[in-house]
Formats: sequence, C-alpha cells, structure tokens
Amino acid sequence: MPFYEYELCDGDCAVCGGHFTLRRPISAPELKACPACKKPVRKVISTFSSPIKLKPVSVSDAKKAGFTVLKRLGKGEYEKQ
Repeated sequence: MPFYEYELCDGDCAVCGGHFTLRRPISAPELKACPACKKPVRKVISTFSSPIKLKPVSVSDAKKAGFTVLKRLGKGEYEKQ
C-alpha cells in the first residue's frame, strides 16, 4: 500500500498540525477531510522511492537482458546495434 501525504486546505489542526501521512490502498477513494478534525484536505505531491542504480547499464548488459539497443544516426533515424 502506498503512502499519501495530505495538508489542510485552510486553517490548522491541533491533532495533525495541518499535515499528515496515511497508508491507504490504491483502490480507496480520495480523502476529502482530515480524519481528526473533519476539515477539508488536499493531497500533496511528494517524493517516491525508486531503486538505486549501482552502475550504468552497458550495451552488452542491455542485450543480455533482452532489450533492443538502437544507435542514433541522425534526427529521427536509428539503427539496431
């Protein structure tokens, strides 16, 4: 389940401080009010976790993984390597 960050549209909440994070299923409807004070909230766009790339992917590694590797020849022109 992903984490969603929310902030109050107006005012402040003594319980959440105007900003809180919830872990909710993707299928859950969008939250419209603070669970503590029932004031309107909006979803905040936040960072996400992505895998750390340890080394650059080489052409040979890409081919071994089954990817098609293309080399750019010119504007809109590519050649299979």
